[in-house]
Amino acid sequence: MIEVNKVLIPNGVEAVVAQYTKQLIKEYQGNPLIEVLPPIYSKEQVIEKLAVYPPYNKEERGLEPQYRFHLIQRLFQYFQPLNIHIDLEGRLSRLIRQGYMARNPFKTAYADSLQKGYQMIRNGNMEISCNSSFRTTASGLTIIGVSGMGKTTAINRILSTLPQVIVHSEYKGMNFSLYQVVWLKLDCPFDGSIKGLCIDLFTKVDELLGTNYYQKFGSGRQSISSMLPRIAQIARVYSIGALIVDEIQHLSLAKSGGSEKMLNFFVTQVNTIGIPVVLVGTPKAMSVLQSEFRQARRGSGQGDMYWDRMEKNVNWDLLLEGMWDYQWTKSESPLTVELRDTLYEESQGITDIAIKLYAMAQMRAIATGRETITPKIISQVAKDSLRLVQPMLNALKSGNINKISEYEDIRPVDIDGYIDEQLSQVSLNDKIKKLQQQSKQKQQEKKQEVKDEAIGIRPNKAKKYVEQLTKNNTGQTTVQDMVNKAYKLSIKEEMGHKEKTVAQAALGEDANDIRNIIATGQKEQLSVYEALKNNGLIKDPLEEFLKIG
Repeated sequence: MIEVNKVLIPNGVEAVVAQYTKQLIKEYQGNPLIEVLPPIYSKEQVIEKLAVYPPYNKEERGLEPQYRFHLIQRLFQYFQPLNIHIDLEGRLSRLIRQGYMARNPFKTAYADSLQKGYQMIRNGNMEISCNSSFRTTASGLTIIGVSGMGKTTAINRILSTLPQVIVHSEYKGMNFSLYQVVWLKLDCPFDGSIKGLCIDLFTKVDELLGTNYYQKFGSGRQSISSMLPRIAQIARVYSIGALIVDEIQHLSLAKSGGSEKMLNFFVTQVNTIGIPVVLVGTPKAMSVLQSEFRQARRGSGQGDMYWDRMEKNVNWDLLLEGMWDYQWTKSESPLTVELRDTLYEESQGITDIAIKLYAMAQMRAIATGRETITPKIISQVAKDSLRLVQPMLNALKSGNINKISEYEDIRPVDIDGYIDEQLSQVSLNDKIKKLQQQSKQKQQEKKQEVKDEAIGIRPNKAKKYVEQLTKNNTGQTTVQDMVNKAYKLSIKEEMGHKEKTVAQAALGEDANDIRNIIATGQKEQLSVYEALKNNGLIKDPLEEFLKIG
């Protein structure tokens, strides 16, 4: 495997440093724009490049519901390459290489076309005229399919296998300074305006290369007629390999004549400049694309792709089997025929809906405490949460293209709102029980702490005192307070009425009370020893000795 070196373009992106490889196909040899591309992949390599299998650990099933709800989000990263993805990768691979064949920078014809483009702008001739000395090898590709089938996701995955910007400096000992933009993906403006598309192109190129084309040609009162030739020249200068325009159904909203102008612009990119154009849209775009014969013909260079919903076949099984491995319910539910059929019926073979239904069914199972996925749960979730897309699903069930084309797009399923809803429905009783258990546990721990702290109290007595004190305890008394109280209870029981007698004596005026004798002696400035001796409480050692003798 060739190690890829990268370089940071000032104010732009991280680009790949050009490395050239020998080409087996004769037409591709000697063309640096093709030799710098990644190799032509086999089917096995395409699957490996496109597949996305998020991490998974069965032990995660034992986590609390709120954590598992987050883990279920991994399902939306899952991408299983199918036959249609392999087909699309092959078409884009051929499309880009075929488009570069006639744009070899070291061929005289292409160099002449580049020079004439500069002269056209310099002389104020804003018409993009066909260059007779330049014969394009580019073609187009039109991808039409129901929204939610993953067209955009698949294209993005395929484009991620190609470097977007490549920096050339030297080719076969010759100076060759060039920023090559292998692909550029734009979204058709929501109002179908060609000016909006031009501004988007200027902005995207600026973001990639650190240029300021938007400020020069896209801002202010620049006219469309002045923008188009500059875009054409930008495409030549940076050898744009393919222009992908998504959401092409927005052309149906263009002002009168706007869609025709936009389509003519795409035709010009292909015929005059030699840039392959890929148009992607929903069935709503079919009427617009078929209205122009030239565009329909040019868009079929690699064959039109109608990306229909999945059939219930081996591809559907492959998608589900890979997806089913990601299961976070406590009980593992095997993928039965009934589950396959139910998921297909409720999603109508639309991959986006199928994956979201599977995710939401898991959330419902976890939230209700059932912890297992059943056909009933899937159907119930579809009924509750897919109301907005039911008209579209019913149109798909009918198989009527006219009905399907009435729906520009499937409204997105609000998966985030669904998560919040299910989290709020996690059994409140379970939460209360857990809190009760925690409270009881804390009480037991507090009792044990008191027992451990009550040093000096006999064990059989300590237990009685602790239980007596904690019986009516509201949880506000500290452990130390309870220990002190336990001590007092112990002393009171041990001393009995003596405690009361001592207390009363402390308050009396008995002259023989030691405390009174000491206090009186202090008033007479006598020491404690002298006061006690004067009151006969301390005997003279010598006198006692003589008596003994």
